[in-house]
Amino acid sequence: MKRLMLILLFCSLVGLATQAQEIKNNDTEIRKTEKQEFVAPDSVITKSEYANPKKGLSFGPIPAVAFDADKGFEYGAILNIYNFGDGSKYPNPISSWYIEAAAYTRGSQQYILSYDKKEIFPGTRLCASANVVYDKALPFYGFNGYEAIYDPEKDKKGGFYRMTRLTPNFKVDLIGEITDNLYWEAGYHFTYFKTSLFESEDANSQSLLNLYNKWGIIPDSQMNGGVSSAIRFGVMYDSRDVENSPSRGIWAEAHAIVAPSFLGTTHPYNKINATFRHYIPIASDKLVFAYRLNYQGFIGNAPWYVLPYYTIVGPNYDRTGIGGYRTVRGLKANRVQGAHTGFFNTELRWRFVDFTLFNQNISLALSGFFDGAKVIKGIENSNKTGAFADEYSKYIQQIGYDKLHMSAGAGFRFIMNRNFIVALEYARCLDAQDGSGAFYINTGFLF
Repeated sequence: MKRLMLILLFCSLVGLATQAQEIKNNDTEIRKTEKQEFVAPDSVITKSEYANPKKGLSFGPIPAVAFDADKGFEYGAILNIYNFGDGSKYPNPISSWYIEAAAYTRGSQQYILSYDKKEIFPGTRLCASANVVYDKALPFYGFNGYEAIYDPEKDKKGGFYRMTRLTPNFKVDLIGEITDNLYWEAGYHFTYFKTSLFESEDANSQSLLNLYNKWGIIPDSQMNGGVSSAIRFGVMYDSRDVENSPSRGIWAEAHAIVAPSFLGTTHPYNKINATFRHYIPIASDKLVFAYRLNYQGFIGNAPWYVLPYYTIVGPNYDRTGIGGYRTVRGLKANRVQGAHTGFFNTELRWRFVDFTLFNQNISLALSGFFDGAKVIKGIENSNKTGAFADEYSKYIQQIGYDKLHMSAGAGFRFIMNRNFIVALEYARCLDAQDGSGAFYINTGFLF
């Protein structure tokens, strides 16, 4: 019954999206004021948030008090700095900084610095970020989705499904205009992956990562990670009205990553990534249906440690793994890994109140969502050495395909000046092999 209700919810969301297109055809024509930016319809432009545009610098300091189902409670500090200039482009800032220093109760630490300048050169945007992430107990559930059998009881007893990883990361991207709403992308991305086995109190215990190495699926030469030094290039289409909390428009992007040995890459690889986001207003900008489709695939062989990395060209820093708050909510982090993977998000967003407080434009919003992911093409995961045959048959089933991993849930958001967003969300998986319930406290919209 629970599965049926969630599927019906998803069908309802799709139905609303269809109705939204009919409403959109009768809606007020959007007036373009500048390339890449939109002005809301006349019926919306009189709202307090547009009648009170922000100018100059806006600071959003908050304690990093959050919760992630995979990492535990987060504690630290976050600072968002937005520069709105003379206010003519509000609610889109002309530049912004994001600074975070935080740790989690399960041993993870992250230090993030990112900068976004809308016009570093005429018609060219600069996006740069540097971060260091240390995961003392990073989840590792194997490859190819449901081919890797998840044992919840084993997960409760310690570090069987855990590993350790340190990833210093730096990237710089340039985005330039080709024509209205169409842009070229080019950038450089460097990551050092330092991976190791989880340090368990039981010196004789095996971890799943250790077994994958003993079965020959992960070769000895890749067990300790390596360097990824890559150039990225692609194209992007962007017609969103507001970048950080859009109510209409399309954002579509496709890029290729080339990581050759002459740039310093330890294990060379090539990858392609494509993302499509669509924001459909149902009732002006108050009620919005949004969805995202993502595909990622490696050309040829790729080292195992880069498989879960979800790359982003633009102002955000790259994410790690499918599963969790930034990709598929409710799904265990890194549950879906393979040579070719895809995921989707569908979400109905309702901004039910807007008001001004202490000269700040405040909004409150609710959402309902349905997410999913799938390994489209797996990697070869046979037992090449014949070692630990009993454990192999217990944790790997070679079915040759992966089913859809699905979850659903709801959320609440506090929005200040259409850019600073605090989010609370709860998601639940439809299959116990993917996890149970997961609660998140974080910042921003998922997409």
